Amino acid sequence: MKRTFIASLIALAATSFNLSASEMTVNAQADSKAQAQHNLVRESGFKQTEKQLATLKAELVKQRQALQAANDKLAAQFSTNEDELARLEESLRLETGSLGEVFGVVRQNAKELESELKYSVTGAGDQTHTQVVEEIVAATKLPSMPQLTGLWKALEEQIKASGELAQTQIQLVDGEGKQRAESVARLGSFGLIGEQGYLNWNGAKQTATAYQKQPEQGPVVTGLDELRSGSIQNLVVDPSRGVMLEQLALSPTLMDRLQAGGVVGKIILVLLLIGLIIAVVRGVSLSIARQKIRRQLKTPTQPGDNPLGRVLAVYSKEKKQSVEALELRLLEAVVDEQTGLEKGLSMLKLLAALAPMLGLLGTVTGMIETFQVITQFGNGDPKVMAGGISMALVTTVLGLIAAMPLLLAHNILSSQAESIRHILEKQGIGLVAEQAEKEMDAKVTTLGNAA
Repeated sequence: MKRTFIASLIALAATSFNLSASEMTVNAQADSKAQAQHNLVRESGFKQTEKQLATLKAELVKQRQALQAANDKLAAQFSTNEDELARLEESLRLETGSLGEVFGVVRQNAKELESELKYSVTGAGDQTHTQVVEEIVAATKLPSMPQLTGLWKALEEQIKASGELAQTQIQLVDGEGKQRAESVARLGSFGLIGEQGYLNWNGAKQTATAYQKQPEQGPVVTGLDELRSGSIQNLVVDPSRGVMLEQLALSPTLMDRLQAGGVVGKIILVLLLIGLIIAVVRGVSLSIARQKIRRQLKTPTQPGDNPLGRVLAVYSKEKKQSVEALELRLLEAVVDEQTGLEKGLSMLKLLAALAPMLGLLGTVTGMIETFQVITQFGNGDPKVMAGGISMALVTTVLGLIAAMPLLLAHNILSSQAESIRHILEKQGIGLVAEQAEKEMDAKVTTLGNAA
């Protein structure tokens, strides 16, 4: 039974294997037919694309040939034109002769005149030949006789305008930026003169503005009648046509330089002022004391309210004491007077020493500010660094300027106080010597009577 069952199973498996192989063969044949059909479709597409590309290539080759033919034609035309241009230029050169040089000179003078009319103050008035000058400058051919005549008249008009004092109307821009018509005087080609003095003329905008700073005894429009009459002998004129007046506005005043010193510069000035006040007060006090001492020397028996008088008063009060005691009392009085005489001199010396130190502080501060600016903006523009450098230099100058008069005042006042002290010491020593002589005479007399 077992063998029969096993044989049946083997037969059944063989039958299933044969059926699967048949199905796989059928499926493979179907896939092969489908792949062959797909390849035929793709091959047809490739052939169609090849035909299109061949057609496009033929068209591009045709266009290239057409462009090459056009290029050859243009090159031939260019060569022909160059030959024709060279022939015409040679013909023009032969026909014009020296007129070409004349045309160059005329155009050069016309350009210079045009620049003069645009930017010079002579262009502030009405110009009747400006259009002719512009036509000559823009011309590409020889100027005509009317144009040459107009250029000659324009030059004549310019020469005449540069040597006359004339009234004209301009647009003046005030400090608020508003324009108004104003009658001004034109001083030849040097400048415009208004009510404020010289005016800065802007030829591009045809407007004028007042300079920030006018020269001393500069002219004004109301005072030009005297110039016309010949009563004015001297007149301030800027021959550079405004350049020097602009530089005058840039030159700093004393107040501008003091402002550049910053806070440190102001402190130095305050110290200088305090020191000068102390020096003046002590100088007046010592001068009065010297005068009183001179008068006191003439009347030593009548002590007054002065240093020497107070020393003499101490002598009158203490002359009954011994010589040693009297000497100490007089020395004490001299020391008290010396303290009063030298009052304020130590402060003056301190201020004289402090001023240059503050100047050095301002120098270091200014250099620190300069390096900060260089770090932020670089060192390409010197104007950016000018503030810190100006502060550094101005504070140094202020410190030295403050120190020198204070040191001089301290030296002078110390010498005066020392001179007065010497007088007091000399008088005190004289009084002590006189008292010692009296005691010596008294002892000699006593000894003589005893003998």
